[in-house]
Amino acid sequence: MPERTTVRLSEDLVRRAKRKALAEGRSLTALIEDGLRRVLDDRAPRVRAKRVLPPVSSATSGLMPEVSLDDGAALQEL
Repeated sequence: MPERTTVRLSEDLVRRAKRKALAEGRSLTALIEDGLRRVLDDRAPRVRAKRVLPPVSSATSGLMPEVSLDDGAALQEL
């Protein structure tokens, strides 16, 4: 028999989760259960964030002229 529980989630997270569940034609409960199963399943592959490196000039093997290592925000946009 399913167990009932209460969790506290941010309004934005709940809104996004409800929208995704609706788009996929399933309940919020099913979406949350799937998410928990993925987190708890030891066999699930670990997802690593893909590292993004700044573009490198092939002519000089250095950074392209428009890339400045001093501007972190600009590097994020590349």
